[in-house]
Amino acid sequence: MASSTRRHGAARSAREGSRRRLPLRLLLPLLVLVALVAMLMLRGYVHSEILADHRVQPPAATDKVPQKILEGGPVIDVRGGRTESLSVPDHRLVLTFDDGPDPTWTPRVLDVLKKHDAHAVFFVTGTMASRYPDLVERMVDEGHEVGLHTFNHPDLSFQSKKRVDWELSQNQLAITGAAGVRTSLFRPPYSSFADAMDNKSWPVTEYIGSRGYITVVNNTDSEDWKKPGVDEIIRRATPHGGKGAIVLMHDSGGDRHQTVQALDRFLPDLKKKGYEFDNLTEALDVPSAMSPVTGAELWKGKSWVFLVQASEKLTDGLVVGLAVIGTLVIGRFVLMLLLSGVHARRVRRRRFRWGPAVTEPVTVLVPAYNEAKCIENTVRSLVASDHPVEVIVIDDGSSDGTARIVEGLGLPGVRVIRQLNAGKPAALNRGLANARYDIVVMMDGDTVFEP
Repeated sequence: MASSTRRHGAARSAREGSRRRLPLRLLLPLLVLVALVAMLMLRGYVHSEILADHRVQPPAATDKVPQKILEGGPVIDVRGGRTESLSVPDHRLVLTFDDGPDPTWTPRVLDVLKKHDAHAVFFVTGTMASRYPDLVERMVDEGHEVGLHTFNHPDLSFQSKKRVDWELSQNQLAITGAAGVRTSLFRPPYSSFADAMDNKSWPVTEYIGSRGYITVVNNTDSEDWKKPGVDEIIRRATPHGGKGAIVLMHDSGGDRHQTVQALDRFLPDLKKKGYEFDNLTEALDVPSAMSPVTGAELWKGKSWVFLVQASEKLTDGLVVGLAVIGTLVIGRFVLMLLLSGVHARRVRRRRFRWGPAVTEPVTVLVPAYNEAKCIENTVRSLVASDHPVEVIVIDDGSSDGTARIVEGLGLPGVRVIRQLNAGKPAALNRGLANARYDIVVMMDGDTVFEP
């Protein structure tokens, strides 16, 4: 009795294990589908199509902002509990470029800077740095500094601390993967001069300082995003009286040809007036804001950039593939219309004949899965024909006795082949391998033919 109980228990466990096991033919497509969806979502994320927040906070009161910040310089350092405001020395200019890198305009900006032996600071977004890592690497290689500008460019005054940390860490991850460095420079999206700091943005600035970042705004705005013309960009970017300044420009976000042209004139003109164009830390005579990254963090960043690049190529491939498939589908439809017209005209002719009668024997393949209710009618309708036929019923793992019903009919010319459930294509292939005749007809197990 005990032995019998153990056997039944073992059999039950085996059945349960069999039910829990996902067939390999389903597992692989499922894994491919999950990977494809993940890559498409990643692509949407780095294109700001997922989790993007385009709200912008209107100006608020400033009574909670320290006066020394409102009246101070464009470099705000609140790390370690300090509250310092720094300005660029006279005859020193720090050019800053926001929102890049852009594959069209950033290389041109870099070319102009290299031409005039000038350095700048690029506040890059994580989305763009992930998509164009080679440009971030070029910035660092050519002696420029890079800073964080968040990943998705949201107004941080709307965001939770968790979201702020996410924006900073993802932005840093993209820079690490692209150029192998970390940076302590940060510029908030939608920021302006120091005196524009208000009760909404100041707490965010304090929190970012507690995370180890220096906030960099500006005190000279070229307003190049308005495309006011080259002369106007130069006028707005030029500080008065030989004062030092942090100049705001953009290397992304639209057509920047005016910015590039203005920069090519602006640099030599101000150099003649005794200005130097430095990185921020060079201008302030402090240690570099960038430090190399090694080990696991470096490989984590590189893996991130690799996945983003793969998602871009995958999406491009899908677009091309869908375009090809769409073209083929439309072409097939047009061809069917043309050929159906030709066929209709031929059939309507008085002397049209279908050709000589087919007298050769035929093999009929009937894949069947749980067709107990209708399989008898199907098979009887086939053998009722006066044409010589061989009927092969391929039982695809039925659990309702389909195969037994066919065998019980005892009809001549009817064979049954059993197999484990593998799907209709596999059943048909099994039937083809066992067909005796050259002409093969395939039909469903619930179809009835008139004799």
